[in-house]
Amino acid sequence: MRVTRLIATFFGVGLLRPAPGTWGSLAAFPAAWALHGIGGPGLLAAGILLALGAGWWATVEETRDAPDPDPEEIVIDEVAGQWLAFLPVSIGAAHAGVALGALWPGWITAFLAFRLFDIWKPGPIGWVDRQGGAFGVMLDDLLAGLAAALCVLLGAWLAHGVLS
Repeated sequence: MRVTRLIATFFGVGLLRPAPGTWGSLAAFPAAWALHGIGGPGLLAAGILLALGAGWWATVEETRDAPDPDPEEIVIDEVAGQWLAFLPVSIGAAHAGVALGALWPGWITAFLAFRLFDIWKPGPIGWVDRQGGAFGVMLDDLLAGLAAALCVLLGAWLAHGVLS
């Protein structure tokens, strides 16, 4: 398998059926957990940037002359977006000095909110997705991850600031 295919499919996860995007989002969990465990939120943030850069390159190469500009097996965009959605949880765990697993409501919120925004594609997320090419493939999931991260922050604020 070509390096670009390994990156684009997140080491073959995107080849799983049905719902490869959901499989890619699920595969992001243990990878994000490992990045956080090794280097905290800083390494997770670096992983997001690496996934975006490598994902952009791999997507350009994998979709060159392809009939479908956004093949469903490309899931590195879901991984980058899901990691962005998880980032507030990683920051919160590091700030509070607790194990990442202690913030399980944040993980669930990050996952579900990301999948919702990735599938629904409201507003600018849908607009970016319709632009096509590697730009649309990668950036719509980054925006979905940002929207999900904001949901995580809102949930944390409600749980720890308003309702506590």
